[in-house]
Amino acid sequence: MPTVLLLNRNWQAIHVKTPADAFCMMAAGTALGLDIHDSDEMTPVPWDRWLKLSVRPDDKAVQTVRGPIRLPTVIVAVNFAKMPSRRPKFSSRSIWIRDNGTCQYTGRHLKPGEGNIDHVLPRSRGGKTSWENCVLAYKHINSLKSNRLPQEVGLKLLREPTPPREVPAIMMIRNHFSIPDWEHFLPHG
Repeated sequence: MPTVLLLNRNWQAIHVKTPADAFCMMAAGTALGLDIHDSDEMTPVPWDRWLKLSVRPDDKAVQTVRGPIRLPTVIVAVNFAKMPSRRPKFSSRSIWIRDNGTCQYTGRHLKPGEGNIDHVLPRSRGGKTSWENCVLAYKHINSLKSNRLPQEVGLKLLREPTPPREVPAIMMIRNHFSIPDWEHFLPHG
């Protein structure tokens, strides 16, 4: 599914939209399509002019009764200048990143496959699956802990689990589809 990068009016990446959302924003006048010719020529284009743009060989398009309409790869919000912040989504990968690949009971740096997520207060005792109750643990340690509290098996957390800090939205956007036009607006690395 093609996606569209949304920039704020300062041309900073802030979100990813579907083509349908992008067309709605452009038609409502809240965003301009960015006609990117090459790395040094980019033109913001309003909806009425976008409808008349030719579809180039590498462009994706939708077929309409008027004929093909080029899908934008990048749009620019007309009146939004802020840089929103976001917290990473809760997942085992996010826990791994938050805990820096380190067992939170032993301090051992883990290789992929050596660790899993431990519920400090086990789910069987009412523990929630949340940032504040989950940590990365060496599989062997987690197995020994089982459904007990850390102190019941002589374990102590290196640090209390907390939600990760919010980061600028641009840090959360990944170019999974390798869209060349996005490279102008996303951090490299």
